[in-house]
Amino acid sequence: MVTTEDLKFIVTIAESRTLAEAARALNITPPSVTLRLQHIEKKLAVKLIQRPSRIVTLTEEGQLLLNKGRLILQGLDDLQELINERKEQVCGKLRVLAPLGFGNDYIAPLLGEYKAMHPQLDVELELSDNPNWAKHHKWDIIIYIGELNDSSLKMITLAKNQRFICASPKYIERKGIPQTPNELIRHECIALRENNEDVTLWQFTDEKGQPDIIRITPTLASNEGRVIKDWAIAGLGIIMRSEWDVQPQINSGDLIRLLPTYSLPNADIVALLSSPSKERSARISGFISLLKDRITPMPWK
Repeated sequence: MVTTEDLKFIVTIAESRTLAEAARALNITPPSVTLRLQHIEKKLAVKLIQRPSRIVTLTEEGQLLLNKGRLILQGLDDLQELINERKEQVCGKLRVLAPLGFGNDYIAPLLGEYKAMHPQLDVELELSDNPNWAKHHKWDIIIYIGELNDSSLKMITLAKNQRFICASPKYIERKGIPQTPNELIRHECIALRENNEDVTLWQFTDEKGQPDIIRITPTLASNEGRVIKDWAIAGLGIIMRSEWDVQPQINSGDLIRLLPTYSLPNADIVALLSSPSKERSARISGFISLLKDRITPMPWK
């Protein structure tokens, strides 16, 4: 099959008076020009120039290849130009996958704003707390919170995010305040099932950096963060949740942070992308910039 390099070679031959002149233009030796020409003719099973002749004269098949080849090369140049323009222009479709709660509260409004800023942009948003990693290539941007196992994607940290243990004043009045992680075994705990994590294993670290790991037995469990937060506010148990989700309720007094001298593994908010920065389209780079601008400093503080 003829290649674009073959077409470029034939154009150079046609634009030269002699094969020696073509060799100078291509910065190769005349014998190399002859061999390359013979190779292309062999692939196509036709002669492309008249022989013998000191002056380059195309055969009818050679002229056909030249005419059609120029159109193809011009089309490729036009396509490259369009792609280059799109890299600078926010258009096309932006596909985003985000966690259910964080996606509802922060990503969806920002995508709506981004769409309003760029009318030529189409947006597809899917919200899920259990993303299918086998289909990660479908998405331009994946917003993720929690323990990350897939290292093949490029990661951009958007915001630091601690995990807290919380309960409502109503629950504390009824059951008291645990003083150590081990006391949680005797309390009513609520689990959020997300990201295929071991959600009943709560891994604390004390002020000295020593691990204190416990296994809770949840009295309530759900795959929806808003549900378990509502249960906690209603006084039904203790939850472990991300700072972004419960800090407003802690500020308002609806929830109280427990075991503040112990820390849990962070669940930073990150954007995962399959392409390095220099290969990203304007629509992807622009939304990443908007995310960084709006999530730093953290609006839930």
